[in-house]
Amino acid sequence: MASGREIKTKIKSTQNMRKVTCALEMVSASKIRKAQDMMKASRPYARHMRKVIAHIAQANSEFKHPFLAARENVTRVGFIVVATDRGLCGGLNAALFRHILSQVARWQNQNVHVDVAAIGQKAVQFFRRIKDTHLIGSITHLGEKPRLEQVLGVTRLMLDTYRSQGVDRVFLAYNDFVNTMTQKATIDALLPLPLVATEMKTQEKLGAPHAKGIELAHKHHWDYLYEPNAEIVLEHVLGRYIESVVYQSVLENLASEHAARMVAMKSASDNANKVIDTLTLVYNKARQAAITQEISEIVGGAAAV
Repeated sequence: MASGREIKTKIKSTQNMRKVTCALEMVSASKIRKAQDMMKASRPYARHMRKVIAHIAQANSEFKHPFLAARENVTRVGFIVVATDRGLCGGLNAALFRHILSQVARWQNQNVHVDVAAIGQKAVQFFRRIKDTHLIGSITHLGEKPRLEQVLGVTRLMLDTYRSQGVDRVFLAYNDFVNTMTQKATIDALLPLPLVATEMKTQEKLGAPHAKGIELAHKHHWDYLYEPNAEIVLEHVLGRYIESVVYQSVLENLASEHAARMVAMKSASDNANKVIDTLTLVYNKARQAAITQEISEIVGGAAAV
């Protein structure tokens, strides 16, 4: 059995750790409301943009925008990965990375190369260690109020790579905020847009909230009337669509981070309390045994005299 001094040292260190976890829990609890408000305020715009673009993808336009053309031979795919800048948020990042690696392995089994654009320090650190994936760009330290301008660089880098046929498909990976207790690792298709339309139809059947109520028209001969011309309008609208979806994923991931950290720190504080109670019981037993031993030695000495 450890000595009383050693047990008291362990109790003190556990109490100090509990102070840290309680503080982090309270910080995340205070920040999660603001993160949820930003996320919910941005959701309607992102949802309607997906609705418009999914409908445009079904039109038969004379101008064939690169984002609207599906490529048959897929030799390289790109992933825009949104993760957190900080840790101590449970298995949030680990679950997302496992989900991505399963998709990466599936593509690599088909001899398809994978490029990654990382948003968040944890994503950068993780994919720098992963072999057979090419990290083409990154952005970190977005803060508690991410701005659209911060993610434009990485987003446009991936879009330019797609335009130049450096990648044939683009996917967006992030943690979708369901509620405070549930965050879902999600991978959505970004490009080409016909693939997005097909995916949204499937998700609508499965009851996905972001695809609910979005009706997709089948391929017909109809088209929109564009002013001044289709190239300028589609270039602007499709660019705004990609940016809005990526920005929305950053806000979803931020709300998921605070929720996951709050739950994880609450669990850590509860475990610290259990450890402190156990160590206190062990300390009391050790102290009682030491007192009993001293009394026995005194009585034995007196009897010997």
